[in-house]
Amino acid sequence: MTMRLLKKPLLAALLSSSVLLVGGCELSDEGTDGLNGRDGLDGRNATSQAISLQPIATFSSGIYDESAAEIVAYDAVNRQTFVVNANRKTVDVLDNQNLANPVLKASLNLVSDFSSAQIAGVVGDANSVALKDGLLAVAVAANNKTDNGWVAFYRAADLGFLKAVQVGALPDMLTFSGNQLLVAIEGEPSTDYQVDPEGQVALIGVQWDGTNLTTDLTTLHFTDFNLGGPQHSELPLDKMVLDGYSATNPDAKASVAQSLEPEYIAVNAVGSKAYVTLQENNAVAVIDLVDKRIEQILGLGFKDHSIPGNELDASQKDGVNIRNWPVKGIYMPDTIASMEYQGKSYFLTANEGDDRQDWLENVTDQAGCEAAGYYFDAKDNCVDAFSAKDYYAADNVTLNSGLVTNGGFGKDNELNRLKFSYHTTVVKNGGTNFDHLYAYGGRSFSIYEAQTGQQVFDSGSDFEVITANRYGADFNNDNAENAGDDRSDNKGPEPEALTLGKIDGRTYAFIGLERMGGIMVYDVSNPNAPQFIEYFNNRNLQKDPETELAQAGDLGPEGMQFVPAEQSPNGKPLLVVGNEVSGTTTYYELVVTRFE
Repeated sequence: MTMRLLKKPLLAALLSSSVLLVGGCELSDEGTDGLNGRDGLDGRNATSQAISLQPIATFSSGIYDESAAEIVAYDAVNRQTFVVNANRKTVDVLDNQNLANPVLKASLNLVSDFSSAQIAGVVGDANSVALKDGLLAVAVAANNKTDNGWVAFYRAADLGFLKAVQVGALPDMLTFSGNQLLVAIEGEPSTDYQVDPEGQVALIGVQWDGTNLTTDLTTLHFTDFNLGGPQHSELPLDKMVLDGYSATNPDAKASVAQSLEPEYIAVNAVGSKAYVTLQENNAVAVIDLVDKRIEQILGLGFKDHSIPGNELDASQKDGVNIRNWPVKGIYMPDTIASMEYQGKSYFLTANEGDDRQDWLENVTDQAGCEAAGYYFDAKDNCVDAFSAKDYYAADNVTLNSGLVTNGGFGKDNELNRLKFSYHTTVVKNGGTNFDHLYAYGGRSFSIYEAQTGQQVFDSGSDFEVITANRYGADFNNDNAENAGDDRSDNKGPEPEALTLGKIDGRTYAFIGLERMGGIMVYDVSNPNAPQFIEYFNNRNLQKDPETELAQAGDLGPEGMQFVPAEQSPNGKPLLVVGNEVSGTTTYYELVVTRFE
């Protein structure tokens, strides 16, 4: 698909500068878990190969902006792909016997299967799929998301339903590790914030011989981190976010266990530790899989957008304006992956950001809203995500000289438009006199040393600079309409999906940009010094996705799976991507170029 390529000398210079800064700039101590500087270019492994993404096939559900293609799982044995179709409460099964022409083989109808098995409860959306040794697991929410959900099991070979195991509220992601299935139980509150289930992690022991399945369930709770619990004092409160919770009134709305919301899980190479993103909390939980306990919670700190290399565009009204601002970024990662390097474990995060507006929509009580740490505006709305232009004149919100004198309120009022978290900004500033704004997401991906939680790499401003070089003022686009610069005030390109793949001994990270679209590729073989390889966007900005969906390309990459060459139908490494807005599943061949 032909894409418009705009060259801008200033941004090209920025890109060169950004690559150098990402490799070797000094970081401030604040928000980096004690990290004084990143490893620079010294000692970087010389690459012996390059890879590039080449789309070879796409299956389209024909359903626009209804989450018809989200998480994917590729079945190498039966040459099929399982695709979560939340729109229809099914898992679509794509036949890959002819890789160039994937076709819909069947759909797993969760409602029908649960009814036939006489499983009590009203089925909601499917959220995730995972596959191992011919056993397919599906995370299934209840129709009322605060009710307990399930994990459904199927035989991959004949798509036969086996059983369902009830777990906590809103199972969001699952992954196999050895003879266990790990499930992130998000426990998201109701839209009126009256019901707030606890976040949990479920460990389902699996005995599976290809025909018979037995399971046993262990549920890990976060109650030890509640006020008065044995692990409460271990919480890194200065580096994480607990909405609905404050130091002066800790149980005003939510306990710690209610506030924590597991999102995504990665497991280390030997299967002894799991790393669970607590997205809304800006933290990662470390699970001891041997002793089956929550070992610790690592706070991720805050990104300093005032230092070189961490620039961002703060306004949707000023075209390309990537610069430093007196802003802190709340990483709030979605997807997480794990790798090993020189005997150490590392985890990688896609720093999407996420607000809690979903469960404030129907909060109409001012006292309850404010007790939970949110803002009750003049329109009787309880809000967290807001912009300075809307609230600057409010009696209880002022912006101090730390913002004003640093250019935050120039002639175009660019920083006035940036969406940021009222709750976090109040807590971290110690009141409503704001010296820094705390914005959602890092607009980047990061790498952390797993034992200490120390950040060893962050891609800084790369994603915005690279996409601005490619698209000019059409960068930071939305994923459901063509609106250039539209997302600059709100999480920018919004990196969400992330997966790793190893090709000929080198490890690559693939990061999907949910809003702008496309996939960033980095060589992360040395996690201390990643190298940018390629950005590929299978999207046509000249086509209106609502009226010309078939020509618009892929919109909203949500889930990805790397398929190594030995498991691929064509003997080449593949990347399978589910795109929730366009409802498409696209297969990329990873073309390898080797150097002498």
